[in-house]
Amino acid sequence: MSSDTSDLPNEVAERVRNVRVEDEMEQSYIDYAMSVIAGRALPDVRDGLKPVHRRILYAMHRSGITSGASHRKSSNIVGDTMGDFHPHGDKSIYDALARMAQEFSMRYPLVDGQGNFGSVDGDPPAAMRYTEARMAPIAEELLADIDMDTVDWQSNYDDRLQEPEVLPSAFPNLLVNGSSGIAVGMSTNIPPHNLGEVIDATVELIENPDATVEDLMEHVKGPDFPTGANIVGRNAVHAAYKTGRGRIRVRAEFEVEERENGSDRIVITELPYQTNKARMVEKIADAVNEGSIEGIRDLRDESDRDGIRVVVELKQNAMTEVVKNQLIEGYLEKTFGVINLALVNGEPKVLSLKETLRHYLDHRKDVVRRRSQYELAEKEDRAHILEGRLTALENADDVVDIIQDAEDRDEAKADLQTAYDFSDEQVDHIVRMQLGSLTSMEAAEIEDEYEEVQARIDRLETILGSESELLSVIKEELLEVKEEYDDDRRTSFIENTDEVTREDLIAEEDVVVVVTEQDYVKRMPVSQFDAQNRGGKGIIGGDIKEGDRVSKVFRANTHDYLLCFTNHGQVYRLKAYEIPEMSRTARGKSAINLLDLDDGEEITAVVNTDDFEDDECLSMVTRDGYVKRTDTEEFDNILSTGIIAAKLEDGDELVDVKVTDGTKDLLIATANGMSIRFDESEARAMGRNARGVHGVELRGDDEVVGMVAAADDTDENLLTVTERGYGKRTPLTEYRRQSRNGYGLMDIKTGDRNGSVTSVKAVAPDDDLIIMSRDGQIMRIRADDISEVGRNTMGVKVMELEGADQVASVDVVPDAGDEVEQEAEIDATEAAE
Repeated sequence: MSSDTSDLPNEVAERVRNVRVEDEMEQSYIDYAMSVIAGRALPDVRDGLKPVHRRILYAMHRSGITSGASHRKSSNIVGDTMGDFHPHGDKSIYDALARMAQEFSMRYPLVDGQGNFGSVDGDPPAAMRYTEARMAPIAEELLADIDMDTVDWQSNYDDRLQEPEVLPSAFPNLLVNGSSGIAVGMSTNIPPHNLGEVIDATVELIENPDATVEDLMEHVKGPDFPTGANIVGRNAVHAAYKTGRGRIRVRAEFEVEERENGSDRIVITELPYQTNKARMVEKIADAVNEGSIEGIRDLRDESDRDGIRVVVELKQNAMTEVVKNQLIEGYLEKTFGVINLALVNGEPKVLSLKETLRHYLDHRKDVVRRRSQYELAEKEDRAHILEGRLTALENADDVVDIIQDAEDRDEAKADLQTAYDFSDEQVDHIVRMQLGSLTSMEAAEIEDEYEEVQARIDRLETILGSESELLSVIKEELLEVKEEYDDDRRTSFIENTDEVTREDLIAEEDVVVVVTEQDYVKRMPVSQFDAQNRGGKGIIGGDIKEGDRVSKVFRANTHDYLLCFTNHGQVYRLKAYEIPEMSRTARGKSAINLLDLDDGEEITAVVNTDDFEDDECLSMVTRDGYVKRTDTEEFDNILSTGIIAAKLEDGDELVDVKVTDGTKDLLIATANGMSIRFDESEARAMGRNARGVHGVELRGDDEVVGMVAAADDTDENLLTVTERGYGKRTPLTEYRRQSRNGYGLMDIKTGDRNGSVTSVKAVAPDDDLIIMSRDGQIMRIRADDISEVGRNTMGVKVMELEGADQVASVDVVPDAGDEVEQEAEIDATEAAE
């Protein structure tokens, strides 16, 4: 736009800018919105407080209105807060103060109020001149150590004073007390939680940084409202913790009482959070008068200071279940919409449960680190003074003489510094020492104090020099807060017709499970690994512990029941989702937490029980070449400590297990590249305690590495992969059937280039392969990228390995092509829509 400035004075004209109205409106609105978002409406993730609450608490702290002081007029507190820190009007400040004192609004009230601060019936607080307040003991935990340079400070609105940008917050107040607020274009609604549960989850995250939301939910069961009541179902809670958003149904606590006259009554004792009791009773009465609810004879509110009690008297001929359901549907159940939105570094973000606790822990690490640095500087200063005093005590006679011979105090200081190299601070203390401090008792006290100070300095240096020590301090302080303020959960969970179990909360997806020789185990979504070209190095699939190596990788679905066979011939049953999901770079969790493994026992084969059908067997092969079949029904009831799957000779180990139906051939492969194929009927069905029969004759130090179950009319290939990353595909039809217990045929040339055979698998051309090295590299490739060649050949490079690394294990992701095509179809449909 243009503007004529010819009639304006020069100094005014120079300040005039031509701008577009829409641009100015847009920028001004954004500035206003961010001011409301950051300055009024949203809590900080670190201390869970909005600016008004933080300023009220700091003003009380500054004025000494702590839990041990006497109550002070609310108008006094509001005036101090408004005059020094929050110039937004006394009503908004008093409303915030009153809410912090309401036991029905705050799970753990931060203000100890005296007088009428409102009621669950919606009654407003009395005027601020009539009420009194002081900090609640738990509020002091939010301000603990604030005077030890633990947080950053900023100028107040008129630059007279300094106020904290955030409080140190010794517990995760954002989750413990929750928050609600409406900003510009966004809102937050965070439910309160049980302090003990939140602290336990925080400790879990300290001890296990890779903990998932499901792991944290083992501690934080769900919101814990100050008014109690019941949460209906757990799926919405899980969604809220996983994504930061969810809709939680909260139902009143009530019971149906039978009376002697044959009529029933419904007694309501707890209400959903933020329910106005008086309005609820009024609405029920209106519904009865209008006839929308039939069968209610009387309605009374018998609540008192001891708790809520609303009695609904029913007529003798009333259908109690119908009335109860009508009350639930319209009046006794409320939806709490969770929006876990908070300020992170000044920006609004929707956070999961884990993210919320992670940001809090980062804040506490900064607080404890800064506090330790502050205290260390103080202790070092004190130690310095004590060192000077100890030196003076050791040379007391000489020091006294120097002081006596000096004309004045300044000369005495100079002479002492010349004689003993004292600092200015030390000599100031020495010349002020009283003669009484020269006694042996005083000297002993100084020595004891010096030792204590030095021990504290050592401890503080340890904390500052070690992340684990820093976290241990945070953990210890959290547990102290829990011990002091923890109480019983008030909100319960009730079953629902559409109630889900934890299994229903776990996404059904294909995962890769990695097992190491030292029995660390974890799972990762297969989708994390994109298919690469043959001969690549892959990507990091695990941070393997020093001295440990990957021993097995296999594919499963999170909802599968797995039979885990070990080298000792034992078998355990495990649900795939029980294996902890972790990142690619995580080490994993010790399998001893999942399975009762003995020393030296490791998982060597995994079978999916969902593959079982009637009249099927489990065919097993050992390292020394023994093979046997056992009916699957013998593995129906597996103890938590496992059961015997196969009896082994001394020194022998179970190597592989396959599901067969009596019509298959078994193909056994050895480390030296030999293979033998025979009809599975040659290994008759035996019990679990049987050893089996010889399946292959081994030469020298050769040993069995794997087994494949093949059908006569199959078009599958035998994939063979060697320890140095070479492999090949050969049609299974090229392996003629023989009698068991022979030497078999050459499958692949091993030699110096290839190394020994690591794994054999039956694959289709459209399968994907997951290959993992012992040092933790993982790679996903298409099976048809590996050349199809004949038997007794060298193969091609499948995976590039570094140094002395070797291929540890291979597993198959079937029908990858169909999966890709389906995803492409979905993407195309979404794009069209």
